[in-house]
Amino acid sequence: MIRGAIFDFDGTLVDSMFIWDTFGEDYLRTLGKEPKENLTETFKTFTLEQAAEYYREHYSVTLSVGEIVDGVNEMVSEIYRTKVALKNGVLEFLRDLQIKGVKMCVATVTDRPIVEDVLNRLGIRDSFAEIFTCAEVGYNKETPHIYRAALEVLGTKKDETVVFEDALHALITAKKDGFKVAAVYDRHERNQTQMKENGDYYITDFKTAQI
Repeated sequence: MIRGAIFDFDGTLVDSMFIWDTFGEDYLRTLGKEPKENLTETFKTFTLEQAAEYYREHYSVTLSVGEIVDGVNEMVSEIYRTKVALKNGVLEFLRDLQIKGVKMCVATVTDRPIVEDVLNRLGIRDSFAEIFTCAEVGYNKETPHIYRAALEVLGTKKDETVVFEDALHALITAKKDGFKVAAVYDRHERNQTQMKENGDYYITDFKTAQI
């Protein structure tokens, strides 16, 4: 019996991963610096704060971490506000969970103001008891801290709580910590075979998802 659900945001609830395809390089170029590597791959598991520290350490960016984070958020926020949409079937899926009495939270690397704006615009903010961000928790998804924080608010048992993730590293983190996990297909995650192998559920489309 599933009593709790913890949803990732980008690539899971909303189709937004395209925004982050080139953000590492794009932001650096706004500072007049040319990237020496594929920063999107480098930043794959980073929080924005960790990416900011990387800019400072490896590219001699003199802005503060806070200024860099604000700059990246400003660069991407307009796209979030105007172009990001729910993934197929999400609205109906969330409403069905609500009817069943499943308690829900969001756990995301994206900063709270953006997440709040998008969830409100798309009409699903009321589905979630709380939003947890890696920046606020202080850890990325290489560790289970954000899922444990969400679980505490949900008040459900770990083995009765499903974590929905589209990224393999995050899925494995939650699974190793004892959560049930739902692997959500997104074209930006290349390791779909491993997603299927590690997921208790595998979701290609929320319209046909069965949890």
